[in-house]
Amino acid sequence: MGWFTPRYVQFKLTVRPGTKISKVTALSEELALALGSPGLRIARQQGCVNIEMLREKSDPVRLLPLIERLDAVPPHSAILGVEELGAPLLLRLTAPDVAHVLVAGTTGSGKTALARTLLCSLAMFNPPDELSIILVDPKGRGFGPLSALPHVKHGIISEPDEAVARLGALGQEMERRDHAGVSRPVIVVAVDEIADIYQTGGSDFEKALGRIAQRGRQAGIHLIGCTQKPTASLIGSSVIANFPVRLVGAVASKDEARYATGVTDSGAEKLAGSGDFLLVSKGELVRFQAAWLGPEDMKFVSEMLHRPELSRWGQAVPGADKLANASE
Repeated sequence: MGWFTPRYVQFKLTVRPGTKISKVTALSEELALALGSPGLRIARQQGCVNIEMLREKSDPVRLLPLIERLDAVPPHSAILGVEELGAPLLLRLTAPDVAHVLVAGTTGSGKTALARTLLCSLAMFNPPDELSIILVDPKGRGFGPLSALPHVKHGIISEPDEAVARLGALGQEMERRDHAGVSRPVIVVAVDEIADIYQTGGSDFEKALGRIAQRGRQAGIHLIGCTQKPTASLIGSSVIANFPVRLVGAVASKDEARYATGVTDSGAEKLAGSGDFLLVSKGELVRFQAAWLGPEDMKFVSEMLHRPELSRWGQAVPGADKLANASE
């Protein structure tokens, strides 16, 4: 059985009981040659084996046209993109089995673009009095376009000392909420290049972030961590274990793929890049094409969300249809 997705053609195989997946994956080069493809990804999924071959021409997935297909977006949900059969893929941050999200992928994977889409879509459907965003970006570039959102209260935090101080204040807020038994409004802490700031911020940053990672969910505080080098030497096992959901794009090696996903033979090292991702939750994999938000779209969204009559997207947004269609 096979079907087309925005980026690849997928064939689903059922293997005989007892067949080792390694025997199938060992044939990837021979299969690629036979199919005339520059490369294949072979991975296990729900008792079957998927063989995925890149299409010559891919279909881009843009966020604003994708939103037009949605009847409703649940509270505190991010729009990630489209999954294999073309259905929109959403992630509810406040769900018990989500809490914190790691976004991993090498340069060119689309990691930063996906993180921006995730955060912007959260802002579009949750007004600032229900959700606030804290941005930690050591280089000050990846999250720069998001700083104009009304949900971002402190601009871009780029210095390690400032990040530690802000996380320390969040720790106090977490304690206050625990004692009061409240978890709203939701606070999202997004950290770009988390491995870099672990190195520069030292043990103080690690302790402050670890405290929120372990206890933040009950208080309505959630982490989005991004890294282009998901290795044990840069991100320890105790840190990565606090991210039950991982969004993993193309990585440099099979070892990085295993560490980032927590799954053997995930095939993340063979993803195509440019928004080709795996959602990993409880050991299960969902491949999806990340939605993209261009600079003009981002500017338009920010301007609309600053208008007092628009508490959330989905109300009458003048010009949204026109801009969405123009971006296709």
